[in-house]
Amino acid sequence: MCGGRRRRRGGSDATAGEPGGWGFCAPALAVVALAAAAAVAFLEGTAGGVAYAGDGWFHECAKWDAEGGRFLVSTFFGAGVAEVRVGAGEEEALAERVVVADPDVAGRVALGLVVDAPRRRVLVAYADRPPSFGYAAVGAYDLRSGRRLFLARLDGPGESSFADDVASDDDGNVYVTDILGNKIWKVNPDGEPLSVFKNATFRQRPGTMDNLIGLNGIVYHPNGYLIVVHTSGGDLFKVDPKTGAVSVVRVRGSLKSGDGLELISPTKLAVAGKPSRLVESSDDWETASVTGRYVGPVHRIGSSATVKDGDVYVNHIVGFGLGRKKTHVLAKAVFAPL
Repeated sequence: MCGGRRRRRGGSDATAGEPGGWGFCAPALAVVALAAAAAVAFLEGTAGGVAYAGDGWFHECAKWDAEGGRFLVSTFFGAGVAEVRVGAGEEEALAERVVVADPDVAGRVALGLVVDAPRRRVLVAYADRPPSFGYAAVGAYDLRSGRRLFLARLDGPGESSFADDVASDDDGNVYVTDILGNKIWKVNPDGEPLSVFKNATFRQRPGTMDNLIGLNGIVYHPNGYLIVVHTSGGDLFKVDPKTGAVSVVRVRGSLKSGDGLELISPTKLAVAGKPSRLVESSDDWETASVTGRYVGPVHRIGSSATVKDGDVYVNHIVGFGLGRKKTHVLAKAVFAPL
């Protein structure tokens, strides 16, 4: 057997180089390792887009910073934001560089982020490290220097919460989803908490499995409302940011496991997940249809989407690699029509 010496008849041991000895085991393990590496390399090659080396297994969200010419990525257990700059050849291996590392959230996790271009800042949602579910906050940081503009605490005393994604409206108000509490926190442009949107409409189905992961991805629509997805239920909602009024977007097709959102245009929405989906509406998001599907690398899970030069890029939450640096992928999504 591998990892030891096998007894022969008569009591002698198998030796190196003989079946059952270390010499037989090592080449077999090497062949398996090479085969596994080749399989992963092949799967990685199917992604297209941008591959880069980063610290840690998990990178939850990535957004394109057009003015800075870079992707900004939340580093999850790193509790910060890194930049990934893209050269002429997108497929070449790149390395991330940390640009936001707030000491007041050390030991937490960094999740959703959004680039608030008019105010030249990046907004980041923070939560406790699972399995703790208490702390929730949103931070705002200068896009060029990484200097903190505010850090707003969101959770209430004794409250279980998990801040996940973030959006900003035309006036600079900030909205953060809570996947545990099925609610949306609203914060003013200077970081002062304003209100909390709770509504029974957010829970469309009974049972644990359809509510395990609640309100998740969120975007602000230029027509003046929020669009938010419920991951486990697969429901899409339209929310009035002034009153908190909620309506269900009647979607033809499934959005179950939907995660991060990105508006491609006022009538088109990318929903990251496994698979990622293209959703379209012709009536100002009263109704919508799933019109496209992108599976991506079969060994990776899409968690957020962003648009760069008209193309949709899907961030995959789990990296791969044996060393401290993991390979992360921002795959260029080509949606197959449905």
